[in-house]
Amino acid sequence: MDLQPYVPVILFILVGAAVGVAPQLLGFLLGPNRPDPAKNSPYECGFEAFEDARMKFDVRYYLVAILFILFDLEIAFLFPWAVALREIGAPGFWAMMLFLAILVVGFAYEWKKGALDWE
Repeated sequence: MDLQPYVPVILFILVGAAVGVAPQLLGFLLGPNRPDPAKNSPYECGFEAFEDARMKFDVRYYLVAILFILFDLEIAFLFPWAVALREIGAPGFWAMMLFLAILVVGFAYEWKKGALDWE
Protein backbone atom coordinates (compact mmCIF):
# COMPACT_ATOMS: atom_id res chain seq x y z
CA MET A 1 0.00 0.00 0.00
CA ASP A 2 1.52 3.29 -1.12
CA LEU A 3 1.06 6.15 1.35
CA GLN A 4 2.87 8.71 -0.81
CA PRO A 5 -0.36 10.55 -1.89
CA TYR A 6 -1.27 11.11 1.76
CA VAL A 7 1.98 12.86 2.72
CA PRO A 8 0.66 16.38 1.88
CA VAL A 9 -2.49 15.76 3.90
CA ILE A 10 -0.53 14.48 6.90
CA LEU A 11 1.88 17.40 6.59
CA PHE A 12 -1.06 19.82 6.44
CA ILE A 13 -2.57 18.31 9.59
CA LEU A 14 0.74 18.44 11.45
CA VAL A 15 1.44 22.05 10.47
CA GLY A 16 -2.12 23.04 11.39
CA ALA A 17 -1.80 21.39 14.80
CA ALA A 18 1.59 23.04 15.35
CA VAL A 19 0.20 26.47 14.45
CA GLY A 20 -2.63 25.92 16.92
CA VAL A 21 -0.59 24.47 19.78
CA ALA A 22 2.73 26.34 19.52
CA PRO A 23 1.44 29.84 20.46
CA GLN A 24 -0.43 28.45 23.44
CA LEU A 25 2.59 26.50 24.59
CA LEU A 26 4.89 29.51 24.15
CA GLY A 27 2.48 31.73 26.06
CA PHE A 28 2.28 29.22 28.87
CA LEU A 29 6.05 28.77 29.10
CA LEU A 30 7.21 32.35 28.51
CA GLY A 31 4.30 34.38 29.83
CA PRO A 32 4.14 35.85 33.33
CA ASN A 33 2.32 33.81 35.95
CA ARG A 34 1.29 36.05 38.82
CA PRO A 35 -2.20 34.94 39.86
CA ASP A 36 -4.15 36.86 42.47
CA PRO A 37 -7.62 36.23 43.91
CA ALA A 38 -9.31 38.44 41.28
CA LYS A 39 -7.68 36.56 38.39
CA ASN A 40 -8.56 33.20 39.91
CA SER A 41 -12.21 34.13 40.47
CA PRO A 42 -14.77 32.51 38.17
CA TYR A 43 -16.13 35.89 37.03
CA GLU A 44 -14.44 37.87 34.28
CA CYS A 45 -15.88 41.22 35.31
CA GLY A 46 -13.76 41.49 38.47
CA PHE A 47 -16.54 41.42 41.04
CA GLU A 48 -18.87 38.81 42.46
CA ALA A 49 -22.22 38.11 40.82
CA PHE A 50 -25.28 39.84 42.20
CA GLU A 51 -27.58 36.85 42.04
CA ASP A 52 -27.39 33.16 41.36
CA ALA A 53 -26.63 31.69 37.94
CA ARG A 54 -30.28 30.77 37.32
CA MET A 55 -31.52 34.38 37.08
CA LYS A 56 -33.58 35.32 34.04
CA PHE A 57 -32.05 37.18 31.11
CA ASP A 58 -33.92 39.50 28.83
CA VAL A 59 -34.95 37.65 25.68
CA ARG A 60 -34.05 40.69 23.55
CA TYR A 61 -30.36 39.90 24.01
CA TYR A 62 -30.81 36.48 22.42
CA LEU A 63 -33.08 37.88 19.72
CA VAL A 64 -30.53 40.50 18.66
CA ALA A 65 -27.74 37.90 18.73
CA ILE A 66 -29.73 35.51 16.53
CA LEU A 67 -30.67 38.33 14.15
CA PHE A 68 -27.02 39.35 13.89
CA ILE A 69 -25.97 35.81 13.04
CA LEU A 70 -28.78 35.48 10.51
CA PHE A 71 -28.03 38.72 8.67
CA ASP A 72 -24.28 38.20 8.94
CA LEU A 73 -24.53 34.77 7.31
CA GLU A 74 -26.80 36.10 4.60
CA ILE A 75 -24.33 38.86 3.81
CA ALA A 76 -21.59 36.20 3.61
CA PHE A 77 -23.44 34.80 0.58
CA LEU A 78 -22.79 38.06 -1.27
CA PHE A 79 -19.02 37.56 -1.55
CA PRO A 80 -19.02 34.34 -3.60
CA TRP A 81 -21.90 35.72 -5.66
CA ALA A 82 -19.95 38.89 -6.44
CA VAL A 83 -16.89 36.87 -7.48
CA ALA A 84 -18.88 34.57 -9.76
CA LEU A 85 -21.25 37.21 -11.14
CA ARG A 86 -19.76 37.19 -14.65
CA GLU A 87 -20.09 33.40 -14.91
CA ILE A 88 -23.64 33.12 -13.57
CA GLY A 89 -24.99 35.98 -15.71
CA ALA A 90 -28.45 37.52 -15.53
CA PRO A 91 -30.25 34.52 -13.91
CA GLY A 92 -27.76 34.57 -11.05
CA PHE A 93 -28.12 38.31 -10.70
CA TRP A 94 -31.90 38.16 -10.47
CA ALA A 95 -31.78 35.20 -8.09
CA MET A 96 -29.61 37.26 -5.75
CA MET A 97 -31.96 40.26 -6.13
CA LEU A 98 -34.81 37.99 -5.01
CA PHE A 99 -32.69 36.77 -2.11
CA LEU A 100 -31.88 40.36 -1.10
CA ALA A 101 -35.55 41.36 -1.42
CA ILE A 102 -36.50 38.58 1.00
CA LEU A 103 -33.71 39.75 3.31
CA VAL A 104 -35.01 43.34 3.22
CA VAL A 105 -38.58 42.19 3.88
CA GLY A 106 -37.38 40.18 6.89
CA PHE A 107 -35.36 43.12 8.16
CA ALA A 108 -38.32 45.49 7.77
CA TYR A 109 -40.56 43.01 9.60
CA GLU A 110 -38.15 42.75 12.51
CA TRP A 111 -37.77 46.53 12.61
CA LYS A 112 -41.57 47.02 12.57
CA LYS A 113 -42.05 44.48 15.37
CA GLY A 114 -39.48 46.34 17.49
CA ALA A 115 -36.98 43.51 17.70
CA LEU A 116 -34.11 45.96 17.22
CA ASP A 117 -35.21 48.39 19.97
CA TRP A 118 -33.52 48.18 23.35
CA GLU A 119 -36.16 50.04 25.32
